[in-house]
Amino acid sequence: MLDTVQAEKSMVHKRLVRAHLRIGWIGLFTFATIGLALEGLHGFKSASYLGVGNETRRLMWTLAHAHGIGLSLVQIGFSGTCALDPELPSGLLALASRLLNFAFVLIPGGFLLGGITTYGADPSVGVLLVPAGALLLLAALAAVTWGLLRVRETRQS
Repeated sequence: MLDTVQAEKSMVHKRLVRAHLRIGWIGLFTFATIGLALEGLHGFKSASYLGVGNETRRLMWTLAHAHGIGLSLVQIGFSGTCALDPELPSGLLALASRLLNFAFVLIPGGFLLGGITTYGADPSVGVLLVPAGALLLLAALAAVTWGLLRVRETRQS
């Protein structure tokens, strides 16, 4: 019975490792491409990007790029955590995985949507996705941290 539980836990960990590696590397490619596109807009002096009154758009899209790159690296780090610590509770990792994936979409997506249409110095309503994503990210980080602390306490006793 114990071997069956351990095998299921190992399968969950492997599935999470593969999924988050895939998401992380696809995200890095996607957001690096967005960064290159932004550099192109800058290099060609695009009025829709650099023009007076478009500072908010430029900021929102730069934040989308930067947060996308950062969260892609977090995805890869999460996959490494899953791979390197097989004693982490698989239920907690599955929860953290879902939260992290939602945050990965909401944070850069909110910045990207916020910059599509701007109202003077204000981004569009899409930017409201960012605080929700930030809360989900914090919850995911707390879940992983909690799991790591629980495993550490178990090993010490």
